[in-house]
Formats: sequence, C-alpha cells, structure tokens
Amino acid sequence: MLSTAKRVGNRIIGNPEQTVTTISTETYLKGIQVVKDPRHAAVKYLTSLFPIFGWITRYNLGWLTGDLIAGLTVGMVLVPQGMSYAILASLPAQYGLYSSFVGVLTYCFFATSKDVSIGPVAVMSQTVAQIIIAVDAKYPGKWAGPLIATTLAFVCGFIILGIGLLRIGWIVEFIPVPAVSGFMTGSAINIVAGQVPALMGITGFSTRAATYEVIINTLKGLHRTKLDAAWGLTGLFSLYAIRIICNQLSKRYPRRARLFFFISITRNAFVVIVLTLASWLYCRHRKTASGKYPIAILETVPAGFQNVGAPVIDSELVKALGPQLPVATIILLLEHIAIARSFGRVNGYKINPNQELIAIGVTNTLGTIFHAYPATGSFSRSALKSSSGVRTPLAGVVTAIVVLVALYGLTPAFYWIPNAGLSAVIIHAVADLVASPSQAYSYWRVSPLEFLIWLAAVLVTVFSSIENGIYTSISASVALLLVRIAHPRGYFLGKVTLTRNLTESREIFVPLRKDGVTNQYVKVDPPTPGVIVYRFEESYLYPNCAIINSVIVDHVRENMRRGIDFSTIKMADRPWNDPGPTRGNSLSAEAANNEKPALHAIVLDFSGVSQIDTTSVQALVDTRNEVQKWANRPVEFHFATILSPWIRRALVAAGFGIGTPAVELSNEIAPVVPHRGGRRDKLLDDASSVGVEDIEAHSESLHPTSGTVPIVPVETPFFHFDLISAVRAAEAGVEKPRERAETPPAKSI
Repeated sequence: MLSTAKRVGNRIIGNPEQTVTTISTETYLKGIQVVKDPRHAAVKYLTSLFPIFGWITRYNLGWLTGDLIAGLTVGMVLVPQGMSYAILASLPAQYGLYSSFVGVLTYCFFATSKDVSIGPVAVMSQTVAQIIIAVDAKYPGKWAGPLIATTLAFVCGFIILGIGLLRIGWIVEFIPVPAVSGFMTGSAINIVAGQVPALMGITGFSTRAATYEVIINTLKGLHRTKLDAAWGLTGLFSLYAIRIICNQLSKRYPRRARLFFFISITRNAFVVIVLTLASWLYCRHRKTASGKYPIAILETVPAGFQNVGAPVIDSELVKALGPQLPVATIILLLEHIAIARSFGRVNGYKINPNQELIAIGVTNTLGTIFHAYPATGSFSRSALKSSSGVRTPLAGVVTAIVVLVALYGLTPAFYWIPNAGLSAVIIHAVADLVASPSQAYSYWRVSPLEFLIWLAAVLVTVFSSIENGIYTSISASVALLLVRIAHPRGYFLGKVTLTRNLTESREIFVPLRKDGVTNQYVKVDPPTPGVIVYRFEESYLYPNCAIINSVIVDHVRENMRRGIDFSTIKMADRPWNDPGPTRGNSLSAEAANNEKPALHAIVLDFSGVSQIDTTSVQALVDTRNEVQKWANRPVEFHFATILSPWIRRALVAAGFGIGTPAVELSNEIAPVVPHRGGRRDKLLDDASSVGVEDIEAHSESLHPTSGTVPIVPVETPFFHFDLISAVRAAEAGVEKPRERAETPPAKSI
C-alpha cells in the first residue's frame, strides 16, 4: 500500500521511478552543523564581541613601550585635529575633544586592528555640517546643532551596531575600492576648497556650497583677504616644510631616521602652539569695544565634560534626520572598513569586518552619553599610529589620557588658537586623502570602467555634493556588477599542443579568437568538425542564460550543417519564422550548407560555473532543443568540471548527463591504487550493456583498494572530470559513427 502510494505520488510530481543518484536535501541538512551545546556557543559568541580578552592576558612590558609612544604621538595630533574637525562640523571645538576621547577609549575593547584610530574625521565632519544645515533649513531654530549631531551619532551607531551583531557586514563588499576612493577624493577637494577662505580670512559667502562655487567665490574675494592669512598661510607652509625637511633628512641620515620621524609627527602640535603664542602676543591688547579681536580666534573652550548623562533623543528629530541617515551611515561604514583592511594588509593581520562594525556602533552609541558627534576611523592618525610602532589596541587608552589632560588642563590656552591655524591643520590632513595621479592611473590600467566610476564620483562630489557623490559611486558600482553578471564572457575553444623537451606533450584549450592573453603567433586548432567546445566565464544564472543561449545557437547556425533540406519542402509548408533560402539561391545555399560539418556534440566547460538555477537550466534545455532542431538529429551534450553536486543534480533533472556514452574511454578511470585485478576492467568493458541496476549490484564488491574506480559516476557518462576527457569522448563519437549509440533528445522541462 505504501509503495503504491509512493508510486502514485511520484507520477503526480513527475519524479521518475529510476533516478540517477544525486545529492539530496536530506544530505544537505545532515551536513549543517548543529549547535550541540547552546550555552557554550552563547558564551563563545559573547566573548568574541570583546577581542581584548584574547590578548590582554599576554600583555608585556615590550608591548607597553610601543603603545606608550604611539598613544602619546597620536594624542598630540588628535587634540588639534579634533577641535579643527568640530569647527568644520559647525560645532563648538570641545565637541571634537568629546568624540576624540570616546573613540580612542572605546575602540580598544572591541578592536581587531591595532593600527586604527577612531575619532572625528574630515569627511564625516563636513557631512555633519551639511546635515545640520539641511535640518535647520527645514525646521528653523527648532534644534541646536550639537543636539542634531549627537542624535545623528546615536542613530547611525545603533544601525551599524545592528549590522555588526547580525553578522551582515558583507554588504560593504558591494562597494569597490575605486568608488570609495572617488568620493573620498571629491570630499577632500570639497573640504580643502571650503577651508581656504577661513585660511585667508575671506568672508561674505557660504563655504558649504558646491565646490566649484566656493572656488569661484574665493577667487573673487581675494581682494578681501584679512590679517588671518598671516597665521593661516604661515601655519600651512610650516606644516609642509617640516614634513618635507624631515623626510629629506631621514634619507640623508638613515641612522637618525627615527628621530626625524618623531620630529615630523609633532608638527601639528608645534605649529598650533607657535601660532597660538603669536596670536596671544598680538591680540591680547587689541580687543575692540564690541569684544572682537583683529583675527578670528577659538575663544572660550569649556573645561571637562559638560552635562554627561543619558542622551536626549527626540523622536521628531530622528524623523527629520531620516533622509540624511543613509549617507552618514555609509560614510561611517566605508571609511572605517577601508582603513582597517588597508593597515591589516600592510602589517600582516586580518580584521573581522563585523567586529569592526560593532566597534564603530558601540563608539557612536555610547559617545552620545558624552555628547560626542559621529566618529569613525581616521586615515592620517591611523598611519601615524602604525608608523609609531604601536603593538596593541591598548594604545588608545594612552591617547584617551592625553585628550583628557587637554580637556581638563589646557582649555585656557585654547582661547587664543587662531581659526586660520586650525584651517591649516585641516587642509594639511585632508590633502593626503586626494588620490594621486599614479593611483588614478592604476585604476585605469586595471579596469577602465571602474576608473570611470572613480572619475564620476569625483566630478559629482565637486560639482554637486558629497551625498550625491556617494550615491553616484554606489549606484554606478552596483550597475556595473549587474551588467557583468548579465553579460558574461564566454569563449568557443580550440586546441593547442604544448611540447616539453621534444618528448612530452599535452593538449590545452584556449579561445579560438585572439583574446590578448595567448601569444598571437600560436596556432589554435579547432575541435574535430562536428564538435563545439564552449567555456563559461561566470555562473550560469537567470540574468545571463538567455544571452549564452543566443551565443551558442547562433554559432551552431553559422558554422554547422542544417539537417533539413529546404529545397524539398514547399513554401507553404515552411515555418513562418524560418522560411529557409529562396528559390533563386536555394541551390547555392544548399551547396554551401553541405560543405559545413554535421553537428554531433557540444562540450560545455563548467569550470567557471559555481551556481545554476531553474531558469538557466530551462535555457540550456531550450538550447538543446534548438540545436537538435537545426541539426535534425540528436546532439550529445558533454559537461566538464562540474564543481557542485547541486549543479549535477539540476542538470540530471533536465535530462543531461545520463544515457550511454558514444565511446567508452579509459580516461574516465583514475587509478587510486596500483591495479590488482581485472574485475573492474571487465565491468568497464561491459558498461555500454550494463544497466544502472547492474552497476549498483556490482559496486558493492568493488573497493578502491582492490582496483580502479571512476572519478565520475558511471551512471552519468556525459559528465566528465576534466575538459580533455570530455572533448575526447565527444570527438571519439565523430571518428566512429557506426559504433555510436545515439541518445534520443530529452523532453523540455
């Protein structure tokens, strides 16, 4: 009763009673690793959230020395940069110190990179300023700038934290390096253009407009340059002069290179101190009745943390920030992951992207307690930290102490810092983010299309906004990815014989047309007439299967003989969409057609195919039906190097791979151990007359230790281990047509 019900059920769903053995869903489910001890797995997951536990127990004095030097070095740079970036974000200077403290302190507990330094960065600061302007324009005076920035940090941090905890950080892989470099370059140009007026003391226009407008207005306003330029230009010149001189001295005196390096990295603090001293000397007795000074200075910076506590999150403000959240989140994600991977690659370790996202998320979420604004990885400070000999992420604690000392003990001195000097610090730091000509040219050499994406991102950022530049680069990258999937590369292959020492030779298969990879003077021989060899270069999926189908069918119609003689068919009996040659040239067309070889077999190289789906299998069935209709005879389909058992299962379901091979070849047999008997050979010799049931009955007594076994199951003779064996099997059938046992065409699925 049960067997009858099963038979009826198989008929209903179309499952054949005699099936080829393929992978089953049961096998797949059994292969899934089931958590045997959920408690242990939960503890392991929670401890993985804090990588510090993996190395803190091995901390030693040698590591401490390197971390102290690196932490102090980064701290001296972070303090002036943090205040500069806060002003860039349209916030009071102290908010930069808040973000700096929280970033470097929190990151050390969650970091998988020892080199990355988290804190305020130029691109994010510029974006925060634009977001504050956008929200304030829509809701005038409703929320203060610091509240908008803090709420933005909380929401973005929460989003990124969720992405990291859910382990879906792989989504950042969809944005390639040229796209990131493009909007970073455009953003850097945007920031530099916006800081030049502050450097020169030029006012009277918005520096948040499009980059080209800021440049034009700056040039128009050069005659309005103020005394601030004396501090700004002097500071900028000094920063570059110290760096260039120290680099040259390091090359000239390599033994003292370390000394010159540390002199160079203190240039930010040194220049700011000198400019502040000059500002104090000049401005202290020149305060006007209205409370103004001859130059713009930082003035009062509150000491310590102000109003530390739970963040005030206004739901209406969160709603107002909605349109701005994607661009802010993307910047936090991309900039940090790109920097972390870069330094991991340079210094020989691998980061965990998901854990890095957790670190960014926690930093920005907890930072709102201290009223910090969005922070992420800084390229310039990370490079400085790496060059200073950092050993572990604990260097961030040292940097946090430096920021804390500055926040509580040095704020009175910050009063006299000239704004033009801070603009010089920003320009000096951000200019390094601009891609060099050699870097841009490398994009062109590797992939001209990606170079165009890079160029588009730069131009859109410069002539529109950072937000539009980011969206342009991402959209173009995704579009290029879809085009590459939908229009895959594939080649019809021919043979080349390689000879070694004039005694050993082997065949390889290369594209028939010159592709720029093989030597143009090498002669490529086509396969035996009647055999077509095609190699897939991408997975065979629904976006590209129709194109591949057209390529193969068009090649068959152009190069293979048509099996139907249309001269014997009346015009009324011919199909409307394929009428064949006209009466006037039917004889010449038939003569040309007879000169072409009859199609016997198509060999498909699946070595580049990792995925296949229902639509593509149907397209392959359509290809088989079309070429068999053209040839007016059954056509063998051989498949080489199938990588996945699920691909094999799909092809078998469509009727491919099964049947009796044209010729039995010993190449299908791979000796696992030395041959010790003839029993297996006899089975192979009789393979053409042995059914699937007989093979299964014999296989129980066969063992790899007793002889040879086939690499590919005998029940699927048209699936081959490699391309050479597949082509030989197809060509052997052409050479011995009388011995060929043709398989009737399978029905379409």
